[in-house]
Amino acid sequence: MLSERLLDHPVAFDEGLAVEGLRDDLNPEVIGGSGQVLDLNLGPGEAGFDELLDVLGAEHRDRRAVGSSSESRLQACALVEPSSSSDTAGRMRVLLCRPRGFCAGVERAIEVVERALDKFGPPVYVRHEIVHNSVVVEQLRAKGAVFVEDLDGLEAGSQVIFSAHGVAPEVFEEAKHLELTAIDATCPLVTKVHHESRKFAKDGYTILLIGHADHVEVIGVVGEAPEQTIVVATAEEAATVEVDDPSKIAVLTQTTLSIDEAGAVMKVLRERFPSLVTPRTEDICYATTNRQGAVRAMDGQVDLWLVVGDPTSSNSNRLRELGASSKVPAHLILGPEHLEASWLEGIETVGVTSGASTPEISVQQVVEKLKSLGATQVEEVMGVDETVEFALPPAVR
Repeated sequence: MLSERLLDHPVAFDEGLAVEGLRDDLNPEVIGGSGQVLDLNLGPGEAGFDELLDVLGAEHRDRRAVGSSSESRLQACALVEPSSSSDTAGRMRVLLCRPRGFCAGVERAIEVVERALDKFGPPVYVRHEIVHNSVVVEQLRAKGAVFVEDLDGLEAGSQVIFSAHGVAPEVFEEAKHLELTAIDATCPLVTKVHHESRKFAKDGYTILLIGHADHVEVIGVVGEAPEQTIVVATAEEAATVEVDDPSKIAVLTQTTLSIDEAGAVMKVLRERFPSLVTPRTEDICYATTNRQGAVRAMDGQVDLWLVVGDPTSSNSNRLRELGASSKVPAHLILGPEHLEASWLEGIETVGVTSGASTPEISVQQVVEKLKSLGATQVEEVMGVDETVEFALPPAVR
């Protein structure tokens, strides 16, 4: 039985399938709106029966219906409203980037918290957000994780997890002083940058760290050698930065930067300091590179970019900027509730990707929202296949 509450729910069917008859319950003057009220009486095998059965009651912005069903026939009464000429319903397609979403470092960090909760029981403390995504944080909070910015006040013997972004050495010392059990969930690729910083500092280099000074990852790396590290965020800053010995310069990079952004800064630094040294392998992580590459590969194929991610996520913001650089609108949204229908006016193809800390559930919710707003085709655009995995810390194995 189809509930009468569907009167206020849009459904989709072809006006041409209607038979004669009207229904006062759906009179536009009564419920608001405009259009024509039509009856449907369809049986199995008749054109449109399966489609109506599938979508009756599903969201579709310009149709409404009430009705009932029997074993052999489907009866419905619908209000069919005229569509505007700019309406993209039935034409809009969605291109889903792959790879997208969780990287190996994020998966590892989340599993560290979940395993710690299973092993030690709640509460388990986490210094800073384990990853920059409020959906993930709230899910872990519901399981018993407690997120803190400072270690002061934590009871001796408590377990405290350091986030995927890493921390300065002094934070480890503070945890030891407070008699806390520290579990390091730092992404191994961030740990690599910490190791490089210590090595360059020991060898007497001034370290130019390309990144954003207020990002938690950069704060942690600077903490390895604060007297020898200078953060350089832009090409303009690279053109004016002063060092004591230009022949003794090492350059490191925040792992979540835009490749283009970091490259522009590095170009200026190489011109000014020809003898600068860099790590043997790239600091920008594989996941950042791959997700940005997937967006670049779709340049010219989309009319609008939606990046699913948290506003605090550096790599998600870089993806939005990259999408916008292709001269089409680009929006960063946490989930479907932030998607505005007005963005889709006149849009035929929407590109969707997500940051490395975004759960896939958020992406699929956005896709479902797009379907409810008229998307009829969803395609995955395959890119680099990712197989990277990281071992868990001994404390939670």
